[in-house]
Amino acid sequence: MDMRDDYGQTPLSRAAQRGYEAMVRLLLEKGAAIESKDDGSRATGGLGRNPLLWAAERGHEAVVRLLLEKGAAIESKDYMGWTPLSLAAKRGDEAMVRLLLEKGALIESNDSFGLTPLSWAAERRHEAVVRLLKSYGARSA
Repeated sequence: MDMRDDYGQTPLSRAAQRGYEAMVRLLLEKGAAIESKDDGSRATGGLGRNPLLWAAERGHEAVVRLLLEKGAAIESKDYMGWTPLSLAAKRGDEAMVRLLLEKGALIESNDSFGLTPLSWAAERRHEAVVRLLKSYGARSA
């Protein structure tokens, strides 16, 4: 169930990365490890991402909701210290940022560079995300 492909990813990570909600649900029902991280082989560049991180980065809201319902850790981090919220903020994905905030994501989580989701959104000029984060109490970037 949790065998890895040549890129160090499990079937659950692959399904989450691609937004295949039905497959994610099936794999979880069959016992796939919800927190298994990529092993850091050539394709992932050593990022160590779990299914929730992949789904959040790629903007797959239904998959993120499902993973959180099934107990995925909302504050999981990859090797760079990026959380689902920081990945969504970096992309400028306002809907994903809102979803994660509504589900209780920590707004001031720092990555390995000392940056917060607000810092990333501001740096990338995602103004709507900056406003949203500030409305939830994020401090100045």
